[in-house]
Amino acid sequence: MKNIILSAIAISVSISAFGWGQTGHRAIGKIAESYLSEKAKKSIQEIMGHESLAECSTWMDEVRSDKKYDYAKTWHYVTIPEGTDYKSVEHEEKGDVYEAIGRMKKILKDKSSTKEQKVEAIRMITHLVGDMHQPLHVGNGEDRGGNNVKIKWFYDDSNLHRIWDSGMIDEKKYSFSELAEVVNYPVNSDDDTYFNTDLDVWVEEAVALRPQIYNIGDKGFLSYEYMYENWDTVKIQLHKAGVRLAQILNDIYG
Repeated sequence: MKNIILSAIAISVSISAFGWGQTGHRAIGKIAESYLSEKAKKSIQEIMGHESLAECSTWMDEVRSDKKYDYAKTWHYVTIPEGTDYKSVEHEEKGDVYEAIGRMKKILKDKSSTKEQKVEAIRMITHLVGDMHQPLHVGNGEDRGGNNVKIKWFYDDSNLHRIWDSGMIDEKKYSFSELAEVVNYPVNSDDDTYFNTDLDVWVEEAVALRPQIYNIGDKGFLSYEYMYENWDTVKIQLHKAGVRLAQILNDIYG
């Protein structure tokens, strides 16, 4: 019984750092698949076989329990204090989400990369692009990306980070494919807002959302009103992540 309780606590703690949760990440992968060029689809299928972007999108969270991948623990987030940008701040010694996305792109572009390396790189970049579009994964350096902001979410103990990871999404009760359909409205191919793959722009967008995200009042009780005020932002961020992931892969594979 003691071991079961400890395991439950460990799972509860670890979930709070998972960008978008499984439903959000899989929806991003599903959306990305609808924007891939035919050439990119073929190239990715040759690498991944029957493993879709939706399926592989959660792999980076699933391997957190494997010590082999401890080096990637800091790759799920980046810290950008107010008034700074990525170039002006100190970076994690082993890398962060910004740096890791660039690293995966290099692996996928490198003709000497092995198939195994490319499989892991696609799994990772699919997840990392999603993480970077969860605004609290671009942390302010003060509260562990909102993890230290304790709140009540519909009367249950929670924190601000978890609400953005999965709380609002789970409250809607969508499957990942339903969420992808809800989020994935047509985008004009000339719309630079959605097809922008400049990571500095992604950081700026996340930082600009902070006043909205941290508008939680004094009581720390959040429910329908907070979700009403932020659900459109959740949808936009999921949508952008899917479109931009596809754009990155299209740029690599043509």
